[in-house]
Amino acid sequence: MVQPEMELEVIIDSSIIKQPTNNPSIVKNQENHSKPSQQAAIITRINAGYFRICISFGSQALLWKILSEKTDIPPTFNNLFAKLPATAYFLIWCLTLCIFVSLTILYILKCIFHFNMVKAEFHHHVGVNYLFAPCISWLLLLQSSPSFIFENKYSCEYVWWPLIVPVIALDVKIYGQWFTTEKRFLSMVANPTSQLSVIGNMVGAHVAVKMGWGESGICLFTLGMTHYLVIFITLYQRLSGNNHIPSRLRPVFFLFVATPSMAALAWRSINGDFDVLCKMLFFLSLFLFASLASRPVLFKKSVKRFSVAWWAFSFPLSFLALTSTAYAQEAKGAIPMGLALFLSVISVLVFLFLLVCSTLKMDSLLRNPILSFCNEK
Repeated sequence: MVQPEMELEVIIDSSIIKQPTNNPSIVKNQENHSKPSQQAAIITRINAGYFRICISFGSQALLWKILSEKTDIPPTFNNLFAKLPATAYFLIWCLTLCIFVSLTILYILKCIFHFNMVKAEFHHHVGVNYLFAPCISWLLLLQSSPSFIFENKYSCEYVWWPLIVPVIALDVKIYGQWFTTEKRFLSMVANPTSQLSVIGNMVGAHVAVKMGWGESGICLFTLGMTHYLVIFITLYQRLSGNNHIPSRLRPVFFLFVATPSMAALAWRSINGDFDVLCKMLFFLSLFLFASLASRPVLFKKSVKRFSVAWWAFSFPLSFLALTSTAYAQEAKGAIPMGLALFLSVISVLVFLFLLVCSTLKMDSLLRNPILSFCNEK
């Protein structure tokens, strides 16, 4: 028996079909709804890695502050060049303050409205190290501030403690995991950005001693130096289980230069003199700088396209220039002075180059963040 065919009637509801409209009020409402999402996109793309820009500005301001103090000559028409360091220092510090405040506000908004993304940074083996960057930035800004601000112990105290407490808390979290958690052994998660935790302790120690808190400085220096030895040896061995960083992040290899340089400055502030230990750390940083500078092929892929990771070239060179200046004051000779001048010039030129590139390509920096901690494994 042949079954009768069943007729199917397709009913289309016209309400579900998106009809084009020429109504100006509707179009305006749609644009207004899209604007908040565009503004929120900037907040979501900002991560703690952008604070390496602030570290570069802070270290550069500190370098110019020292240069301005060493050229304290009464201004006349014949020595107008002597006023250049002081003028450049004031302009850089003001610009640094504006950038610091802007990035800090954006990152606080991200912590409030997109906490899951910040949590993803916290659990990322690279992103967690950059959580030290905001505190390092503000500590450098405090140290490079004008004398009438930095020499006021009571005002600095209210700033130093809120900055150093997160550093110690992150130390407890990271170093404690290395001791106790099998999934977070140092040999499994070590990468060059792991040195940011050490730099945070060294900068904190340097600022503490400058404010007269010697015991706090010694405590932070001991904590940082002990783990620096462990991290340095682990990274030097290049164990097969290490989580390597992407090729576009290879500028962070210059953190090998920044860590011993900052350690030398911290110990100089503690000891009161650029002694043998400071010289050893300075020579180590010089050796590491020469090793990296002689291998440009290592950074071939990372420099093909400009990104915020390029700022990792700047602040290690600034730290090295600061250390070379301190060494030149102790050694007193033509070669130390020439070396300090050479490294200072390189530091300033690299900083200016990155500043121009970042200004010209600001849109690409915000649209293409260097790391997505939510998706990258």
